Formats: sequence, C-alpha cells, structure tokens
Amino acid sequence: MSKFGLGKGLADLKAEMGNIPDISVLTGSERVAVRQIPLVQIGANPDQPRKTFDISELEDLAASIKEKGVLQPILLRAVKDRSYQYEIVAGERRFRASKMAGLAEIPALIKTLTNENAMEIALIENVQRENLNPIEESSAYKNLMEKCDYELADVSRLIGKSQSYIRNIMRLDNLPESVKGMVERGELSASHARTIAVSENPEALAHEIIANRMSVADTEKKVKDTVRSSKSRSFVSNSIPDSEVKDIENNIKKSLGTTVKLRQKKGGAGEIVLSFGTRIQMQELINKLTK
Repeated sequence: MSKFGLGKGLADLKAEMGNIPDISVLTGSERVAVRQIPLVQIGANPDQPRKTFDISELEDLAASIKEKGVLQPILLRAVKDRSYQYEIVAGERRFRASKMAGLAEIPALIKTLTNENAMEIALIENVQRENLNPIEESSAYKNLMEKCDYELADVSRLIGKSQSYIRNIMRLDNLPESVKGMVERGELSASHARTIAVSENPEALAHEIIANRMSVADTEKKVKDTVRSSKSRSFVSNSIPDSEVKDIENNIKKSLGTTVKLRQKKGGAGEIVLSFGTRIQMQELINKLTK
C-alpha cells in the first residue's frame, strides 16, 4: 500500500496558497482557513531539507514583503513540547523574510499532519522549486528513507524522479564534510562529486580536480585507476539481492504472522524489524520468539 497519494483535490487549497506541493494529504474533511499567526509562535522544522538560505535573496524578498505584504500563506502544523506552538511545513523563506521586514505576524494555513507527511511536503516543495543544492537534496532523501521507512521506489514516486537519479545523488551523502562543502560552495560540481564518491580518498581527488580543472570524463578515468573505497566494495559484495530480501521477509512473516522489514546496511550489517498493532499481538510475537 502506498504511503502517500499525489495530486488529488487541491483546487481550493491552491486558490488560497498558490503553487504548493501536489499531495493529497492536504485534502480531506478538515477545513483549512488562512489565519494571521504571530511570528514568535512559529519555529523552523528540524527536518527541513533546505539548510542554507541566500541572504541577498532573503533581503529582496523582505523588501517585496514590506511593499506588498506576504502574498502566499505559509503552511504550519501545531506541535507540542516545543518552545513554539507551530512548526513550519512549507514557506520558511517567507517566514525568515517577514522577520527581516519587521512583521509581527504572517498569514498561514494550519493543518494536522504527521511527521512523515510534513517531511514529504517539505521535500516536494523544495525539490519542485529547485531550492536545494545537491548535498541538501541527497541528505533529504536519506532522511526521508530512514525516518519514514521508505524504499527507493517510494521516494521515486513521491518526487517524480527516477530511482537511478535518487540513487546517484544519494552517493553524495557518503562524501567527507570537506568535499560536501566544496559542492555547496560551487567549487566542485555534483557530477564530479558523484564520480569520486566511490574512491578511497575523495578529498585528495577533489583538490586535484579543482587544481587541474579536470572534466568529468577525465575524473572517471582517474577513479578507475585509483583504489576504490573498501566500504563501497564490502557493501556491494555483502548485500542481498532484492528478490532474496523479499523471500526472507515472506518466510519470516509466514512463520511469525506479522509484518517484517529487512534493512541492509554497509559491510553486510543490517536489521530485521517486526511490527505489531496491539499489546496482545506484541505478547503473541514475544511468545513465539522466546519458545
């Protein structure tokens, strides 16, 4: 069963909010109205995919807000046990620019959303608007897969990009922080970075690429002649094919009568997750495992 639905019944909400992510989690019986929310009651989403904000762009947006106001409401959800009442789901640039413009409150739509739904919307908004740099995009996909228990195919359907694209860009997350910084600053292209991600010493190669102005093709030849990352090799050599993973999950499910998820990690490591819906089911599962 799909974890989410895309592009259904957003006409009314779009009329209020503008070009927001096409995701059906924003529909339903809940009525959503634009409200003026004090900025002091709003906090940023810790899982916001976008980590960097261009100051000059924020200043331009702040100037526009001073002149015309906030034309498109931001999307919030109510939270508990925080120092603020509402968390931003979409629209952090408008929130930041409004603070710079000296506003005391901002128009917002408040929606009841799960953590998973909020992460989906934040990711879609940023990817659709091309606001993320490659490192942020890579980290966002990894975060969504780990925290929401998504597969590569789930993320692919969610954002409308191929699995090979997502797999390739996620290689950037394995790079040293120094190399990630080069990509974020525009010193090293994402294509170069993906190529050297499998090497034993990507940082040294990155400096060589920049110093010698190497093309991606030259970089690929260089990587073929250098030592590959031991982590990369061990993961490939020890990983279980997807077809076998499904067989293992199905066999355990038949034996224990519960939903099973096998997650692989690098170096042959991993974990098997068993699910239960009630305390009774939990106890039945424990009894079977401890016989």
